[in-house]
Amino acid sequence: MLFRRRSAGLRRPLAATASAALAVLAAALPLSAPAAAADPAPAADTTVTVNAAAGLGTVGQAALGANTAIWDSHMNDPQVASLYRDAGIGALRYPGGSYADIYHWIDNSAPGGYVAPGTGFDAFMGTVQATGAQPILIANYGSGTAQEAADWVRYANVTKGYGAKYWEIGNEIYGNGVYGSGWENDTHADKTPDQYAREVKAYAAAMKAVDPTVKIGAVLTMPGNWPDGIVAGGDSGDWNHTVLAAVAHDVDFVSVHWYPNAGGGDGALAAVRQLPGELREVRNLLDRYAGADSAKIGIAMTEVNSESGNGALTSRPNGLFAAEAMSTALENGVFTVDWWDTHNGVGPITTVGDETDYGDMGMLSSGACNGSVCEPAVNTPFAPYYGIKALGALSDPGDTMVASAASGPEVSSHAVLRADGDLSVLLLNKNATAARTVDLRYLGFTAGAAAPAVQRWAPGDTGLVDATGTATATSATLAPYSLTVLTVHPAAGTDSATVGAPGTPRTTAVDAATATLSWPAATGAVDRYEVYEQLGTTVQLLGSSTGTSATLYNLPPGSRHTINVLARDQAGHLSRPSVPLTFTTGTPATSTCTVSYQVTSGWGNGFVADVVVNNLGPADLNGWTVDFDWPSTGQSVSSWWNADITSTGQHVRVTNGQYNAHLAPNGGSSAEFGFVGANNGANPSPTVFRLNGTVCRTVS
Repeated sequence: MLFRRRSAGLRRPLAATASAALAVLAAALPLSAPAAAADPAPAADTTVTVNAAAGLGTVGQAALGANTAIWDSHMNDPQVASLYRDAGIGALRYPGGSYADIYHWIDNSAPGGYVAPGTGFDAFMGTVQATGAQPILIANYGSGTAQEAADWVRYANVTKGYGAKYWEIGNEIYGNGVYGSGWENDTHADKTPDQYAREVKAYAAAMKAVDPTVKIGAVLTMPGNWPDGIVAGGDSGDWNHTVLAAVAHDVDFVSVHWYPNAGGGDGALAAVRQLPGELREVRNLLDRYAGADSAKIGIAMTEVNSESGNGALTSRPNGLFAAEAMSTALENGVFTVDWWDTHNGVGPITTVGDETDYGDMGMLSSGACNGSVCEPAVNTPFAPYYGIKALGALSDPGDTMVASAASGPEVSSHAVLRADGDLSVLLLNKNATAARTVDLRYLGFTAGAAAPAVQRWAPGDTGLVDATGTATATSATLAPYSLTVLTVHPAAGTDSATVGAPGTPRTTAVDAATATLSWPAATGAVDRYEVYEQLGTTVQLLGSSTGTSATLYNLPPGSRHTINVLARDQAGHLSRPSVPLTFTTGTPATSTCTVSYQVTSGWGNGFVADVVVNNLGPADLNGWTVDFDWPSTGQSVSSWWNADITSTGQHVRVTNGQYNAHLAPNGGSSAEFGFVGANNGANPSPTVFRLNGTVCRTVS
C-alpha cells in the first residue's frame, strides 16, 4: 500500500486406469429433501442452494488473517489478542506493509519511519502465541539483504523456536518506481522485475539453508489491477511473467494484494464478483510457469480492504465487504487472506447511513481524533471486525467449504460442511434498506427439523449476537445490510460415510478431448471413486473408478472444468468431496488451422492484442471468419485494424479485411489482425478460436 500521513504510522497509499474403461456419465447428485418448516411461511424472494458434494477446499489454520504494524503502539495490547481469538484470526502479518522494506529486525528500527515502543519482533510473537496464530513475516527487500533475512530465520526458528513458517520477500516491490509510481523503498540500483527475481532466488536459498521447512513467497501484481500487464521500458515482459518465469520453482507461495477502489459500499460489494477470475489468472500463471510444481505453490492475499485510501471504511458496508471478499478469496484457492489493518488511524469523517465513518482502514479503533471528532475508545471493533468474526463463526480449520448460490443479486451465501457433520451457511443481505426472505435448499445433505443455531450482525445488534430461534433450517429473514450464520444439523438417523475424502486430485495428461486424473486414496474400505464436475451448485458425474485414477472422455476443446473426487463406501454412502481441481482442455493437435493470440501490452484495465491465423488445410480460403468467446464478462474489444470485428455479449466474430482475405493452403500464407481491448477485472486469453467454423490449434 501507499504511504499516508497519520499521527503515529502509515497506511499502505475418463477410462479408468484401474480395471475397465470409463463411460462418461451425466447424472446429477440427488437433491436431499430439506426439513419441513413447523409453520407455513410467506413465499421467499430469494432461494439459496447449498451443495455439500461440491467442495471448494479446506479451511486452513491461517485462513483468516490481519496485518499488524510496528508504528502501532496498541499492536500488542492484551485485549487485541483476545479480540483476534474471538474472531478466529489465525494469521498475523508483520512488520506492516511498506514499512517492511525499511525495517531491520535485529534492532527494531525503520530508518525514515516511526517505530512505536514495544513493537519489536519478540513482543509481536508474544501476541501471535497468545492468539494461537501463525506469523506471516515480510523480509526486508528494499534496504535489506538475503543474509539479514537468513539471520532473522535463524533467530526466529533456531534460537527462539517460534516455528515461523511463512516469509514474503518484500512488500509491494512493483511500486518502487519502475512503473512510474514509487511508494515502496528499494535501494537496488536495478529496480526491474528481473532483479527482484534474482534476489528472490538468493533470499530463498539463504533462508532455506538455515531452515529448510520455511515457505518463501514472491510478490505479484493482482491480475486486472494496475500495474498488471505493463511492460516497463527495456523490459521483456510485465512484472508477473518476468518474476514467475525465473522463480516458479524456487518459491512456495505468491502474494497478491486487493483493493478494488470501487467507491466503497455497494460498489465494493459488487466488485467482489471480479475476484474469482483474478485469482484464477494467478493460478493460470503458476500452471504456466511451474508446471507440475504449481499444485505445491499457494496463493496468499496478504492485504485486502475496499479502498486503498480514503473511503467508507469503518461503517457497516465495509463489514459486509470484509465477509464477502475474504470468504470469496478462500473459496477460490487463497490459503490466507489478511485484512489491512488492525489499527490504522483516523481519516476523513463522513456519515454512512446513520453512522459515523472514521475513514480508518483498521478493524479496531486507534482512539485518534480528526479535529473535534474522535474515534471510540482504543480497540473498539469497527464493522470489518464483525465481518471477519462472522467468518470465524462460519467455520473452523479443517472444515470443508462447499458451493452455494443465491437466486437474486441482493443476497449472497457461503457454506461449509463442518467436521461434526453440521452444515453452516453465511447469508449476506446487501440491500441497505430492505429485508430479504430466503428459502434454503440442500443438495447432498439432509437437514434435520431442529432449529439451527443462528448468529447475526444486523443494524441495532451490539456485535455478532446469538439469534437462535429467528430462522429454521429452510427459511430465514435477513435484515438490511446484515450477516447471518445458520448452523444446520443433519436429520436424525442420517448415515455418514465410513470412508474419508480422497486426496487432492491432479491431472497427469490433458489433450483436446480427454483428461487423465489421479488422486491419493481415501481412508477406509472404498467401493469406488466418483468424479463429479461442478456446474454452479449442481454437479454431474463424469466417471467412476475402482482405482485411484480415471480418464474423462468427450470433453469439448478449450473448456474449463472444476471437479471433485468422492469415495463411496460399501454401504453406498458418499464421502466428503476432495479439494477441487480445475483444468482446461487443449485444442486439436491435428487441426487444419492455427491461431496465435498474443497480448503485446497492457495497462491494468486495457490491452493490445495481436492475432495471426494460418490455414493448414489443402484448399484455398478466399474470405474467412474467426470466432472466439471472452472467458470473462469484463472483457471487450474497443478498436481494431486489418479486420472487421463485431461482438454480441462475450462472443466475438472477426471478418477478414480488404487485403488479407486470401489464406493459401498448407500454411502458405497467414493473416494478421489486432485490436485494443478493455478489461474490468481479469484478462485471460480466449481458449478456442474457430476459422470458418473449424476449431484451430492455439499456438504460442
